[in-house]
Amino acid sequence: MVGHFFYIITVFLMIAGLFIIIARGNLIKKLVGLSIFQTSVYMLYIVPGKLVGGTAPILSSQYTLYSNPLPHVLILTAIVVGVATLALGLALAVRIREAYGSIEEDEILARDHAVRATEAAKEEYA
Repeated sequence: MVGHFFYIITVFLMIAGLFIIIARGNLIKKLVGLSIFQTSVYMLYIVPGKLVGGTAPILSSQYTLYSNPLPHVLILTAIVVGVATLALGLALAVRIREAYGSIEEDEILARDHAVRATEAAKEEYA
């Protein structure tokens, strides 16, 4: 059980992030859920990459067990992409707030539907 502790945390974070993305209507909360989900994916890659008693992969006659550095390198790239994605999402949320006056998904969809209904009524009378 103790050996699988990090996997249990990873699955918990994954489920929590996915739940927040699906269940919340606020765009900022959805971005927070996406960030939590991304963190769980980072952990999913990093946890098996480190071996207990393993060292950096520098060849030496003293060491026989090495940790794989590839997951750590890939996650560094994923973190940069995740930060850029979060920044873009926040910028879009700001622009949506300016355009619609809200960041609640239901209010945005209702306003968008009202605008389309008004445009359809104008076309019908024209």
